[in-house]
Parts: sequence; C-alpha cells; structure tokens
Amino acid sequence: MSESIIPARDPKLPEAIGKFRVRALLGEGATSEVFLARDEFRGFDVAIKRVRPGLAVDSPEAHFSGHFFAAEAALVGRLQHPNVVHLFDAVDEMPAPYLVMEYVPGVTLRRFCRADALLSLEQIVEIGFKCAKALDYCWRQGLIHRDVKPANIMAVMQRDDIVDIKITDFGSVLNLDSDRTQIFRVGSLAYMSPEQLDGSALDCRADIYSLAAVLYHLIAGRPPFDAQAQPALMHQIFHGEILPLPGLREGVTEGLDRVIRHALARSRDDRPATWDDFARELSELVANREVPRAALQSVLDSERFTMLRSLEFFSGFGDVELWEVVHRAKWKRHPFGAALYRKGDKGNTFHIIAQGTVDVFRNGNRVAQMGAGTSVGEMAYLAPNPELRTHSADVVVSQPATTISFTPDTLMQLGLGTRSLFDAAFIRVLVRRLHAAQETLAVSAVLAPS
Repeated sequence: MSESIIPARDPKLPEAIGKFRVRALLGEGATSEVFLARDEFRGFDVAIKRVRPGLAVDSPEAHFSGHFFAAEAALVGRLQHPNVVHLFDAVDEMPAPYLVMEYVPGVTLRRFCRADALLSLEQIVEIGFKCAKALDYCWRQGLIHRDVKPANIMAVMQRDDIVDIKITDFGSVLNLDSDRTQIFRVGSLAYMSPEQLDGSALDCRADIYSLAAVLYHLIAGRPPFDAQAQPALMHQIFHGEILPLPGLREGVTEGLDRVIRHALARSRDDRPATWDDFARELSELVANREVPRAALQSVLDSERFTMLRSLEFFSGFGDVELWEVVHRAKWKRHPFGAALYRKGDKGNTFHIIAQGTVDVFRNGNRVAQMGAGTSVGEMAYLAPNPELRTHSADVVVSQPATTISFTPDTLMQLGLGTRSLFDAAFIRVLVRRLHAAQETLAVSAVLAPS
C-alpha cells in the first residue's frame, strides 16, 4: 500500500524493521504506522504496517489492533488478485508486530473525493467495475471486507493518470471460514450499510452498499449521507433519502444514477444479489453509452474484461487470469480487407478474434470463415521450430475485426497457470479442427464415385 510520503513526526526513523531497511514514513494512525522499506532479498520496495510501539497491553487500542493484525495475518499469501494488495508476511514480534505488504506507488481515492478534484464519470465507473470484480474474488474466498472506503482503495498512478486500483486494509475483514472470535460493527460510518450498523448477519451485499457509497462520493464530491454528529448520521442512514446524482453533477445520466442508487438500497434484498450482478450493471453503462466518454478514449479495461469473458476460447479462465490477459495482450482493430497473414509470410504472432470475422483462403479459394472466439496463427506458438512458422494461407478481414494478439515471448511473460489455460484452449481448438477435417473427409468419401 502507499499514500503520499509525509515527513515523520520523529525525524529519527527506525533504521530497520526486522530484515527490512526503512526508507520513509508513509502514514500513521492511532494504533499503527506504515513505512516504506526495502526488501533486499527480493529486490523491491514493500510497505510495512507496524502496530504502534508503546500501546498499553490492556488498553482498548491494543485489544482492537491485536484483532486487526490477526485478521490480516491470516490472509498472508492467500489473496492473489491484481486489484488486491498482496500480503507477503506477518511477523508477530512483540511489542510491535508488523505486516509486510505490496507497496503501491500512488494515492488513495480520498484525493478524488473533493469537489475540486473529481474524476471523470467513465473513470469512476471503471474503478467501480474493478473493485466489484476484486471484492467478488474476496467474497468467493469467504471474506467480507467491511471497511470499503476511499482511504482503503489505492489509485496506481503514472504521472497524473490512474492506470489501476488496489484494495487494501483487511484488518476489519469478516472471515466466514474462521473459527476465531471476530469483532462486529466495525467499518467507517459514512459508507456502512444499515445491516452492518444494526449488527445483523452480513453477506456480500454489505460490501456492495459500501462500494456504491464510495462511487457516489466520487461522483458527487460528497457521501450519500453527511452529518457532523454520529447519531445524526446513523439516523440518516436508517431513515434519510439519498439525493439524486443528476442534480449534484452535470453529465450524470439516469442510468448511472439508477445503478448507484440500486446498490444503495436500504434493504439488502433490493440491492444487486451478487457482485457479478453489480459488475454487469456497471459494464452495461459503458456498453450502452450511458456514461460520457472522451472523444478519443481507447477501449477501457472493463470493456476488454467483459469481452474476454464472452469468448468461448477463454471459457476456462478465471477472473485473475483474464485480468492478466487484459494487461498483457496487444489489442488491435482491423478494417475490412486487412490481411492478418499472407501465404508465405513468416511471423510469430497469433490472434484471437474478439469481434468481427476473417476469411481463410488457399490458392484463391475461401476454405473457412472464422468469428469471435476463434484463434488464427497459433502455430507461431505451437510450432517446434521456425521452419513451421511460415503461413500457408491468406487470412483476410471480412467484417471489421478486433483481435487479441500474443507472441511466444509475450505469452511466456504470463503466469504458469495462465499459460496452462492457453495450452488447454489451443488443444480444444485443434481437436475441433481435426474433428471437422475428419467429417469433411468422411462426406467426401461418401460422395466420391465408386
């Protein structure tokens, strides 16, 4: 995790925490402090969240910090998702146990909750989609975050642009598979669902409400409910009316307002039933052009993810592997008549057709037409030697197409699990083609004169 680096109150930073060399103080709270440190063994920077030394053992702060540390420590190495901060290690070293986690060069979404620093609506929907898929991954692990708020969502920055997000701080997590005594009624009041406040049993819809409250804040520059005193804020959450977003910000469509308010329904039975439902509602806003788009905006990651999920080639891929494909593949649009390959060409790029169709010609005769979800040129990856990588046919775009392209080198950059899924997909493709060839031969044999 990361936030803008701030000067330490005490200029004498610890030289090291355990085996990690401390470089700077990233932030601090009532019970913990976060440092930027160097992992010399792995060769990269990490963030270390350490329980603040000096807490009285029998104090309420020590009691709660101990629970929060244990909750996160139980998740070390367990959460492997591109939009969740990785927890590398937990060291229960008294009097100041600490967590070692991924360092994210960026800021939290708190920066973009101010009226003078609001993000574009399309960026907010994109953030919402990625958070929904990441929290769905956590839910499938038996986890309810319980403290989804702007300060716990990191924006990964390149210069002034947000290129990704990471969900962090699982200290308040409710682990449905744990037999450990867990603290209830935790979280940040402005984003807490009514059932979380009244102590009811929770499911993923509590986090869906909280994420919707975050998105509302990012859109409007104010949370759904706002009051100076906690009792007044709680009364609003249980009884108040949420102001429609179109009246709070120019450009908000009725569709966007409807999706956010649906997830903010007071009764959880009136919200999206699953994370998949909520993510689909967000992605449909983009697909149906119910979110203003920049004139030259490229394809959003959420659009690419949704497109991959719809393709038969990727039917065996999980969300984590699909996100890896989104980020690693080369996406390209091809006009009518463009040639992906010409007979005799040598190359090592293969394509998976995401949209449109291509025709395959041999000696001027069309022998096949291939549509979305099929692959062409996979011998560039499968061929055991370069001599077999010469294309034996013309492959020409017959309807404007979008392709997802890899080379053997870029495919090798994927994780082992993702590469295995590619291999399985290619085997399915080859089996289908062999079967089709056998059927064609069988028909030809029947029709041949005796």
